[in-house]
Amino acid sequence: MSELFLFEGTKMTPLFTSKEDLLFSRDEFLVRDDDVIILTYPRSGTHWMIDIVSLINSKGDPSWVQSVPNFLRSPWIENDAAMKALNDQEGPRLMTSHLPIHLFPKSYFTSNAKVIYVVRNPRDILTSYYYLNKQSKVSKQENFDEFFNRFIQGDVVYGLWFDHTLGWMERRDKKCFLLVFYEELQRNIRGSVEKICQFLGKNLEPEEFDSVLHNSSFSVMKENKMSNMGQPIFHASTEAPMLRKGISEDWKNHFTVAQSEAFDKLFQEKMSHLGPGLFPWH
Repeated sequence: MSELFLFEGTKMTPLFTSKEDLLFSRDEFLVRDDDVIILTYPRSGTHWMIDIVSLINSKGDPSWVQSVPNFLRSPWIENDAAMKALNDQEGPRLMTSHLPIHLFPKSYFTSNAKVIYVVRNPRDILTSYYYLNKQSKVSKQENFDEFFNRFIQGDVVYGLWFDHTLGWMERRDKKCFLLVFYEELQRNIRGSVEKICQFLGKNLEPEEFDSVLHNSSFSVMKENKMSNMGQPIFHASTEAPMLRKGISEDWKNHFTVAQSEAFDKLFQEKMSHLGPGLFPWH
């Protein structure tokens, strides 16, 4: 079993990063003004957004997303090999991270880099995370109840969802920060991609735009091995595909009434001060 380690209050996995990597990324990694950063809590649509932005950048041409793995198209800031590749890359860079705000590169906060932060219903995240964990070759095998309790205590990789989301939500009114909800991507992919194009300053022809929509659909991505994969060292530790169902409200098939009530109470305690109507699943 691969034991998680605690770094400044957040659980992390040695499969993906180390204390040295995290210190370097926070204190020394240089974020540039023309960087675009995809930020998510795990299981929030990370790979989906990587493909959407990749396709926007290639003007709908699918050859890049079909030939280059997502972790090379958009390297992970908290991973040593990825950071080295990013440091050597010239021109505008696309990168990805699950880091909470207090562990993020300090250089970002004085830059004009653009961040796309994808938020998903944490109940669906918990359910998706459980299945990923269940098929892991290195994690302790546990039932849904056990994982539920760990998740709501933040005893999972990248810590408590509420802390992660509240931390990054503080920046939602900044001009270089775009908040995107997973559920809105599902309900209105065309409108969502239009918003992302506008944020990135990209103008696509109608046929280019349609190609972005088609090639970032769940069914196409699931069949694309360059999209349906994680970092090699992480991917080798699990039998699970990165893309599982790509649906919302699957949590209703798993939560007991008691779990649903407990989660609602916790959500209210942690998030109610943000005001009503912010989250599309309420």
